[in-house]
Amino acid sequence: MSVEFRRPARGRALAATCLAGLTLLAGCDKQKAASAPPPPAVGTVTIKTQPVTRETELPGRTAAVMTAPIIPQVTGVILKRLFVEGSDVKAGQQLYQIDPAPYQATYDSAVATLKHDEAQLATDQAQARRYKPLAQAQAVSQQSYDNALATVKEDEANVASAKASIESAQINLNYTKVFSPISGTIGASTVTPGALVTANQSTALATVTQLDPIYVDLNESSETWLRLKQEMQSGTLQTNADGTAKVTLTLEDGSTYAPAGKMQFAEVNVDQTTGTVLVRAIFPNPDHLLLPGMYVHAVIDEGVDKNGILVPEQAVSHDTHGDPTVLVVGKDDLVAQKVIKTGATLGNDWVVTGGLQPGDRVIVDGLLNATPGQKVTPTDETAKFASGNAAS
Repeated sequence: MSVEFRRPARGRALAATCLAGLTLLAGCDKQKAASAPPPPAVGTVTIKTQPVTRETELPGRTAAVMTAPIIPQVTGVILKRLFVEGSDVKAGQQLYQIDPAPYQATYDSAVATLKHDEAQLATDQAQARRYKPLAQAQAVSQQSYDNALATVKEDEANVASAKASIESAQINLNYTKVFSPISGTIGASTVTPGALVTANQSTALATVTQLDPIYVDLNESSETWLRLKQEMQSGTLQTNADGTAKVTLTLEDGSTYAPAGKMQFAEVNVDQTTGTVLVRAIFPNPDHLLLPGMYVHAVIDEGVDKNGILVPEQAVSHDTHGDPTVLVVGKDDLVAQKVIKTGATLGNDWVVTGGLQPGDRVIVDGLLNATPGQKVTPTDETAKFASGNAAS
C-alpha cells in the first residue's frame, strides 16, 4: 500500500516565491557586471622640453623702398622724351627736355641787367670818390657828397638784385631738363612731345620706383609682439647676433620666393582699430620678381626657444570659446581637460606657448573614448610620435 505525501498549497507558493526572488537577484548581478566595462585604452605622449624654432606666418604686401613721381618745376612744352618706358634709369639721368627758349631769354635779360647795374655802380663810385675831397674843402656841399654815397649803396643793392635774378633764371633754365632723382625702374609716361606741362602740376610725368631691395609690410598682433619682446629680453628666445630675424616669403601662386629677407623695423604705435603693429621686412629683388602691392605670406623666424614644447596636432581640439584644449591623463589615470596657448605649426605638431608642463601625459589616441573625470588605461606612445616628427 503506497502512501502519497502532498505539500500544502501554502508551502508550494512560498517555495515558488523564493525561487523567483533568487532568479531576480542573479539577473541583477549579471546586469551590474555588464554595466561596469574596463577603463578605455588611450594612447599618450609625455610632454618634454626641447629646442624649437619659433615661426610666425603673417599676410602682407610688398612696398617700394623709394618712389619718385616726376613733377615738372617749370611751365613749358615738352620737346623730347629721353627714356624707354619700363626701363631702368639712373639717378641724375635726363628724362625730358622742356622748351628752354623763354627761360634762356629771361636768363640773358638778367645778365644784361647785371652788367648795366655794375656799370652804373662804377660811375657813381667814381663820382663819390671825387666829391670826397671837394666836400672836405667845402667846394661842394656835404649834402651832395652824402647823396653820392647813397647812390652808390643803391647801385650795390641793384647789382645784388640782378645777381639773384640771374641765379633764379639759371635755376629755371636748368629745370627745363627734367632729371631722375633716384635710380630705379620708370613706368609709363603720361605726356608726349608737344604737350604743355605746368610747374608743380598734380599729375606726374612718370614715376620712378626702386625695386631692389623691396619692403614687405606685415601686421602682427600687439599681444604676440609684446610676448616676443619679453622672451627676447629674458633670453628665452635666442635671435641672430645682430638682433634681426630671418623672413621667408610665399607668393600669390603658392611658390616660395628664393632669397630670404630680414626684419627691418617695427612701428612704434599700435593701430587702435586692429590692435596690430606694423612690422617691415626687407628682401633683395635683383630680378624684379616682386612688384609693389603684391599680396604675399611671410614666415618670420623669430628665434630658438631653448625650452620649447610640441604637441601633436591630432591631440588639440577647441572648446566652445574657440580656445585650444587637450586631454591629459593625471593622477590615478583620470582624464582632465587643459586650455593651452599655441603658436605656429611645426611639421605635424603645434608649438605650445602656455598651458602644458614637462611630464604632462597628453592623449593622442582614443580621444573619442575619453571624457574629463573618466578613468582610462594609458599606453605611452611618445617614441612613436617622436620618430614620426624626426622623419618629417
